[in-house]
Amino acid sequence: MTAAPQDAGRADARRNRRKVLAAASKAFDEHGLDVSLGAIARQAGVGAGTVYRHFPSKEILLEAVLAQQVDDLVETARRWAARTDPAGAFFGFLLDVVETSHGRKHACDALTAQTSWPRPSLAASARRFRQALEHLLRAAQQAGEVRTDVSTDDVAALTVGCATMRAAHRDRNGGTRMVRLALESLRTPSSVTQGTGFRDSPGALHTAPRCEECGTRIEARSTGRPARYCGATCRQRAHRQRISTAALPSGEPRP
Repeated sequence: MTAAPQDAGRADARRNRRKVLAAASKAFDEHGLDVSLGAIARQAGVGAGTVYRHFPSKEILLEAVLAQQVDDLVETARRWAARTDPAGAFFGFLLDVVETSHGRKHACDALTAQTSWPRPSLAASARRFRQALEHLLRAAQQAGEVRTDVSTDDVAALTVGCATMRAAHRDRNGGTRMVRLALESLRTPSSVTQGTGFRDSPGALHTAPRCEECGTRIEARSTGRPARYCGATCRQRAHRQRISTAALPSGEPRP
């Protein structure tokens, strides 16, 4: 049985929309918001008319890109909650948010420069993000790992500050280290004393193995080399950071 023509047409339209969103996200990140819709169409491999049918203006396209990026973070929060303990999920997610925001300066500038934001689609995505962040925060607080006197707004503001601090640091690894130190302020005093800090926090006691990326406890192995990461996600993220650092020309200042 073959799909009805209208169903095939809708599937093609959805694929083209995804192509345009992916191309626009990359173009905005790399070239800024002055990039033309025609250039985005060429990068997506579709005609300019296809772009205009889905997104009649660049502002509408930008909103859709931002909403998709926020929704992707919501899905990331769900994956973290499903794969590790509450504290590991909370801090791992915050590190992911900071990492993801790197290179998205142009889109972030658009949000702060125009008073017309947020628009309905982006506002809905922002509400979902806040709910996901609040869920992770409350779970970590109930587990006794995160201070109970901080709110979702506090965490969101600190995360924005961490992203700015990481982008301003000349050394990528040094910037990540400073982000982790800043996030340590969210931990309860007892969890810090018990050595639940990130790997490179000064003075942290390492009574149990911790993931070098997110700080999640790792079950100690009786044989073989000690595990450095809690799973494939953190291992791949660390690998990408090493590759990006090694790719810098010799003597060039690191971002």
